[in-house]
Amino acid sequence: MSLTITCGIDWAEDHHDVALVDETGKLVAKRRIGDDADGYRQLLDLLAEAGEAPETPIPVAVETARGLLFACLRATGRRVYSINPMAVARYRERHRTARAKSDHADAMTLANILRTDADVHRPLPADSELVQAIAVLARAQQDAVWNRSQLINQLRSHLKQYFPAALAAFQVRGVGLDSREARAVLAVAPDPATASRLTRAQLRAALRRSGRQRYIDDWVERLRAVFTGDYLHQLPLVERAMGRQTLALVGQLEAACRAADDLAEAAAEAFAQHPDAHILTSFPGIGPLTGARVLGEIGDDRGRFADARALKAYAGASPVTIASGKSRAVRHRRVKNQRLAAAGYVWIFGALPSPLIKEHYDRRRAAGDRHTAAMRNLFNRLLGCLFHCLQTGQTFDPSRAFPAAAAVSDAAAA
Repeated sequence: MSLTITCGIDWAEDHHDVALVDETGKLVAKRRIGDDADGYRQLLDLLAEAGEAPETPIPVAVETARGLLFACLRATGRRVYSINPMAVARYRERHRTARAKSDHADAMTLANILRTDADVHRPLPADSELVQAIAVLARAQQDAVWNRSQLINQLRSHLKQYFPAALAAFQVRGVGLDSREARAVLAVAPDPATASRLTRAQLRAALRRSGRQRYIDDWVERLRAVFTGDYLHQLPLVERAMGRQTLALVGQLEAACRAADDLAEAAAEAFAQHPDAHILTSFPGIGPLTGARVLGEIGDDRGRFADARALKAYAGASPVTIASGKSRAVRHRRVKNQRLAAAGYVWIFGALPSPLIKEHYDRRRAAGDRHTAAMRNLFNRLLGCLFHCLQTGQTFDPSRAFPAAAAVSDAAAA
């Protein structure tokens, strides 16, 4: 009986609506449960009353798999499907055009999606506990990096309004506003007047607090020359007020930089414990942090992707074809895992110094691809290699991945 019953759960902040339907679409049971341990027990009792057997658990469809309740559901080994809310809305309009909506109706819609089209939706992957932990750390670190970039842009825009000397001092090659030196100096001199009065000893002490050990005297002389230069100024009271705002931004930036560094260390440490780590790091451009981001998004469930094409589509590396009548267009994929796509760009950028990969990139550019298109093509190629290596347990072999480029290189060497 449990094979013919499907369950839909409409998620809310503090409660969830549950609906169970049979193979004909008839409602078997419904209940509103809380988002707590008691609600979880009520859900398990409801599934058991519907005839669930331990060896054939009832599949569950949800719009979002966030929260402790759904983590516990996944831990039971049952199939949990996360259905895109846009897809749920389209299914809802199959039977009702008035756009009426309720939590119970949405739960029934989710259950009916599994009843009719379970084979075209994928359950959440059965990833190991370790890779789930890696995903948490890698995503948190990625969020911290994005937050840091946003704060850097805010600080740069703010300094441009009243303190151009700071931009001139810290926007040089190899040094940015997020550098330890910039944060240390701006913490003691957040406005032009204070910066111009800094002595050599004060600048030297600030640089040492930042952790700098070499070329301190050169830094001191350059900073003094910049801070005592001729610049436009705001009114004194306005300038001091903007300096207080800079202190607040520098404090937030300091916390974001520290969080990004700490989380990067934790993600790399967890990644090193995974048995697939040596396969990912055999690819050029993948270090511990990039490897943690890639592994966290693709997981270690070998049955998650049917083939390499599915992984490429998930990452947004493969193009999408739009054809209607006589018109046909091939475009890059916009609906994708944005985190994996971002990690892929970092991966390919780091892999470009590899001779065979650089030769493939140059060949794509010579054929008319723009930079981003050539990078996507490389990402597509390496994702296919990664899928094969993970399935077979092999490490990356560039001569097999790029046989044409390897043959050209061998001929040139001969």
